[in-house]
Amino acid sequence: MSDTAEILEQAARWREAGKGVALATVVNTWGSSPRPLGSKLAVDSDGAFVGSVSGGCVEGSVVTEALETIRDGKPRLLDFGVTNEQAWEVGLACGGKIEIFVERVE
Repeated sequence: MSDTAEILEQAARWREAGKGVALATVVNTWGSSPRPLGSKLAVDSDGAFVGSVSGGCVEGSVVTEALETIRDGKPRLLDFGVTNEQAWEVGLACGGKIEIFVERVE
């Protein structure tokens, strides 16, 4: 079974258990990126997560935004990279860029 299938199955189990769930997906990369396009991270309303969209502090930030998406239902397009003042803080000091789309699972 692929990582994506396992991540989506876990998200479905969380929803079946009545939890809020958000799904984050890598939608664009440039330069050095730790995870390829299409990589996924599912987050439940308790902050548990499965999968990976980057690593390090980027994922911490994505989980925080995913919790907000669960709460307010608004999708988000997150941008991390060399043009972002937080690049060093979130762990993309290697010169890459990554865009991650976060949406609530209904």
